[in-house]
Amino acid sequence: MANEEAKLLAQSTFTHSLIEHMDRVLPKRFWTNQRLALVGGGTLLTALLLYTFVFADRRSALNVEKDKITVSAVSTGPFEDFIAVTGVVQPLKTIRLDAIEGGYVTQKLVEGGSTVKKGDVLLKLENQSLKLSFLQSETEANRLVNELQNTRQRLQIERFTLRKNLADLEAQIDQAKDTYDRQSKLYKDKVVSEEDYLKAKRAYERLVGQRKIDIESQKYQEDNAKIQIKQLEGTLNRTQRNVALWQQTLDNLVVKAPVSGQLSSIDVEVGSNINRGQNIGQIDDMNGFKMRVGVDEHYISRVFAGLNGTFEFNGKNYPLSISRVYPEVKSGRFEVDMIFPQGAPQGIKRGQSSPIQLELGKAAKATLLPVGGFFSDTGGNWVYVLDKTGKRAVKRSITLGRKNPEFYEVLSGLEPGDQVITSSYENFGDNEVLNF
Repeated sequence: MANEEAKLLAQSTFTHSLIEHMDRVLPKRFWTNQRLALVGGGTLLTALLLYTFVFADRRSALNVEKDKITVSAVSTGPFEDFIAVTGVVQPLKTIRLDAIEGGYVTQKLVEGGSTVKKGDVLLKLENQSLKLSFLQSETEANRLVNELQNTRQRLQIERFTLRKNLADLEAQIDQAKDTYDRQSKLYKDKVVSEEDYLKAKRAYERLVGQRKIDIESQKYQEDNAKIQIKQLEGTLNRTQRNVALWQQTLDNLVVKAPVSGQLSSIDVEVGSNINRGQNIGQIDDMNGFKMRVGVDEHYISRVFAGLNGTFEFNGKNYPLSISRVYPEVKSGRFEVDMIFPQGAPQGIKRGQSSPIQLELGKAAKATLLPVGGFFSDTGGNWVYVLDKTGKRAVKRSITLGRKNPEFYEVLSGLEPGDQVITSSYENFGDNEVLNF
């Protein structure tokens, strides 16, 4: 009975306590489901923004169609250091025809393209002024010849006259000496007077003195005549040389071929006036040929005499060698002459043009990038390289070295196996990434 009462009491107490507890207001919870959802969403958004600014690729990108670009593989192989140039066949020697003397054309005997031999007359000129100068010089020479002949003749006559006079004087001296000797003997014998003796003596001595004077006079006149003759001969020689020069000048009015060959041009017509030194044409020596080659000025520091090349003609390669470099740059190019060390091929013609492979150095192992239009847009400073997925290409800085018609030499920035866009970058702008 007591147990039942105790149970009832306990049950009554629990019920009363429960009722009291239910009657109290419970405190509100802070982390409600709504708040938890808001905090979770904010955290997710913050993480997304953090990834975007820290880890995501923020580089500019452009979508392109892969089938409209050219992709080339970087490889390793021998780099052949050569460039492709174009040469024009020219005669080994070309002789300019310049007018030695001026005048107007009276005859034109050949036309351009004709084959001529050395000494053939090409043109005849007329110059009245030169002819007049020649005639004046010739007249002066003739006058000097006559004067020289007259002087020599006069000297000869004077020489004969002096010799005759001297011979007469010698006879008078001999006669006077005989008289003087005779008077001297008679005077000693006191046969003649002193006056007669002295008279004979003075006559003899006067004639002896006269002979001395005549001899000196003759020598002086001969010496003077010789000087005159020598002067006249010198003047005559100079005048005759002038005559010869004037004659040669007149001969130069007949224009002749200085060598045998082909008269490639002669730019004058009958009646036209030509000045002294004026170019009137040229003759090509057909005994040999060379190639005149234009080279981009970029290679001017690497091109010099002695470099070799090859020239293809009728399916056969012929070696070439640079013989001369013309350093003057025109329109971004300079020129070189290349000769055929083993002789020019048969059938080659003047003016014919042909590609030439000009060797700038020996082949060496290198990393190679195929030539493409990208270079004109980047200058070889960077390229687009495909990633491993092949779905995009990323801009990469590189360094290129030498170039031949097929490859660039890669110095840094690329490795064998890299896939590079080598077509033009003109439509890619400044984007750093290309997506395919």
